[in-house]
Amino acid sequence: MAGRDLRALFSTNDRSVEAGEAFTNRHMQWELVAAALSEHLRHTAGPAFNVEDLEAPRDNVMVFHGVGGIGKSTLSRKLEAALTGADHRPAQWGEPTWAGERILPVRIDLSRSAGTDFEQLVLTIRAALSTLGRPLPAFDLALRRYWEQQHPGESLEEYLRRGGLVGRFGKAMPQQMQAAMADVAQALLLPGSIGSAVGQVTGSLVRALRERRQTVRALARCARLADLLEAEPDLDSLSFYPHLLAWELAQLPADKRVTPVILLDTFEDVGDRTHRDLERLIQRVAWLMPNAYFIVTGRSRLQWADPALQGQLDYTGPTAWPGLAGTAIAVPAARTPGTTVGGRGRQVLVGDFSPEDCDDYLARRLSRDGQPLINAAIRQTITDRSHGLPLYLDLSVLRFLEIRRTREPAPVDFDHDFGALIARTLSDLTHDERHVLRSISLLDAFDLTLATVAAGLAHEAPAQRLIERPFIREQPFGLWPYHLHGLIRSTIRSADDATDDRWTERDWQQAAGRALAALGTQWTASEATGRDRMLLVGCLRQGLPLARDFRLDLGWLADAAWSYVSDSVWEPLAPPVRSGADGGMATAADALVELLAALARRQHEHRSITASRLAAVARTGLLPADLHEMAVYYLAKAQRDLGDSAGSRRGMQLVADGGGRLAPAARRGLAHLARLAGDFPTAHDVAQTLGWEGRQHRVEGDVYWPHGDMNRAATAYATARDQAEQHNIAGERATSQAQRAFVLAFTDPEAADDELHLAHQLLNGLDLRATTLTTKIAALVRDAGALSSLDAARLLRADITEAGVTAAQAALELALCFHHAVQDDHAKISAAISRLRDLTRGGDYAYYVDIAQFMAAMPLNRASTAQWLDSEQQTRSRWRSLVTARQTYLDARH
Repeated sequence: MAGRDLRALFSTNDRSVEAGEAFTNRHMQWELVAAALSEHLRHTAGPAFNVEDLEAPRDNVMVFHGVGGIGKSTLSRKLEAALTGADHRPAQWGEPTWAGERILPVRIDLSRSAGTDFEQLVLTIRAALSTLGRPLPAFDLALRRYWEQQHPGESLEEYLRRGGLVGRFGKAMPQQMQAAMADVAQALLLPGSIGSAVGQVTGSLVRALRERRQTVRALARCARLADLLEAEPDLDSLSFYPHLLAWELAQLPADKRVTPVILLDTFEDVGDRTHRDLERLIQRVAWLMPNAYFIVTGRSRLQWADPALQGQLDYTGPTAWPGLAGTAIAVPAARTPGTTVGGRGRQVLVGDFSPEDCDDYLARRLSRDGQPLINAAIRQTITDRSHGLPLYLDLSVLRFLEIRRTREPAPVDFDHDFGALIARTLSDLTHDERHVLRSISLLDAFDLTLATVAAGLAHEAPAQRLIERPFIREQPFGLWPYHLHGLIRSTIRSADDATDDRWTERDWQQAAGRALAALGTQWTASEATGRDRMLLVGCLRQGLPLARDFRLDLGWLADAAWSYVSDSVWEPLAPPVRSGADGGMATAADALVELLAALARRQHEHRSITASRLAAVARTGLLPADLHEMAVYYLAKAQRDLGDSAGSRRGMQLVADGGGRLAPAARRGLAHLARLAGDFPTAHDVAQTLGWEGRQHRVEGDVYWPHGDMNRAATAYATARDQAEQHNIAGERATSQAQRAFVLAFTDPEAADDELHLAHQLLNGLDLRATTLTTKIAALVRDAGALSSLDAARLLRADITEAGVTAAQAALELALCFHHAVQDDHAKISAAISRLRDLTRGGDYAYYVDIAQFMAAMPLNRASTAQWLDSEQQTRSRWRSLVTARQTYLDARH
């Protein structure tokens, strides 16, 4: 515990509740501070270090930046306490390496509520150094002169008391300043009556310094003291006086030496990127005190290493501030084991809490009799919603206490967004930046162009400034490199926005339209220059929810949907929330989202689920005619897989008669249905009319292999694969290759092994469940006759049953029939034939029973319904030859 949480304490009448200010471990940040400070101490102790060198690069600043509410101020306070001494350091934090060195932490709150100005900042640093117990005459004289000029008649001691500095550091500072004045007056042999007259003392001192008198030889070593005492004592001059502090610290004897660590918190309130007056003064302090170390906490990284700021600040560029240049360090979660941090970077992004840290925070924040007041289920809900943001945890604790006044809180109470997060996020943004922020909250990820267009701005500058904020996360290798912090995004989208420039529903609608159009522009441009599958899927994943949630017209989404299905790759798309008989579909966008989601999920769901979803889409009638035919066509495919040939034939005929984009595919579907029924002449004749669009050669291969004509089928599949490669259709290429491996597995196991290897390569990155099953069946056929166990077949049967693909079930049983026939095991082949007969009782694939009997040289136990391309006897002979050839092959191997 770091103290009492007064807000929580005053939110309940229950005095048994212990409200503690919980601090969750940030040991990675402490390790960075300890390493940087150790390096700083070695540098300042080296013989080459010169506190008066005003040209050497500075590496005495470390920055912790992050989103509002991430815990930066808490971290700053904890660092101050840890640097004070071991008694105040959290147990999880390691021992520092500067044993014997004296560290003096000085924390200064720069927030607007604290009211800290530059004058008070300088006085705070000097007041902290008063604990050294000795005057700092060079600085004290300059400060006293400034005070008399800027605050005539005002007591410095009274000012320090009102500002709280006397309470923090005691009353020694004014006394030390007076002693410094007296010492200098005595050294200059000035009358005691004028020892307190600042003007006369400093005037005499300047003359003595210019004349290099022995009486002031100690101060004469400060080369720039005279210049500073002669300068007009205004605020600008005051900002150079810290040089005198640094010089005085360098004069201390070794046993008295101290290193100030100045912690500047809430740096975002110093100013903005246009008004840098106060920032310039503070930067001057950091530059002129190279023997002090500065730890800055704020929402944004310091830009001091940016050469473009030359003229706005005194010291800029990567040469001046090497540690502030480059990419910020992203500190990993505190509980990640075995993680080390280091490097020269001094800009550190304060990361979100890990889930474990969130739970630990909530468990320790409120307690009774040493036990967590917030139960585990509620802690889990809050943790899941928080995205690791401490402010959300803090607000949830107060909500817990508020609900507890009237009833016992439940997990559902914390599925909640807090408007306060919006105010914290927007507080230091310009109007245009806030506009861009709301616009990008509609997007999962974005780039500079997408953010600008979505915001409807004519210039990129606001978006450029916004992406530098810590709540914008970067993934350099992503399709779009930037994304908004998850909790901030969800809050802006869903919480009540009480800000002055909040958006109306119409504003959100227009922004969604701009974002959808911007995504379409990017995809259309890629289509013109060459297909980009990753961009297509990315645009669909972002565009579909926009169109659905804001009831937008489909526009480019219709063409993108056709591109998506054309490759038969089936990357997952975000499914919609469905309810009701028609899945809650009310617009064309609703229906399109459900259509594409069902097509993508069909590789992972039973075909009956796919058929049900597609039937619901088709019933709505919401889609334009061509997309409606897409739903009907894929519904017909699912029905065919389920064995509903009559329903499949109706759908295929409807699409074929429509003459649309899927008409060739529908005619192919009709050819498949004819083949399933054993009408091979019809299937073969239709195949000749299909051309590439109807996948003619694959259909021919599907007709040839049931006749045992494996070489002819393999040639047809190879041609289909090559054509798919020429047209860059990855799914068709993989499917044709898998079928080629399947048929060659009957004739040449060694060649089939190579073909299967190629099929697996072509399937890499694709999501084709039925094709994957084909490769597994092909592997069984390749090993037929030599299988020592049928465990693989049993597992494969379970996978096929889960998928609900009738064709694969029948093909698996046929493969087992081939294996048993090669082994000449009549009992097992009879059992397999019985299973095949049960599977094909509806009429589809009934000729598989004939083929199994051909393999085993068994007579048909009933008349065949198949219409073969040639005679039944020729087909029988080819299949029996395949079995005997395999037997010969196996005998030769043994």
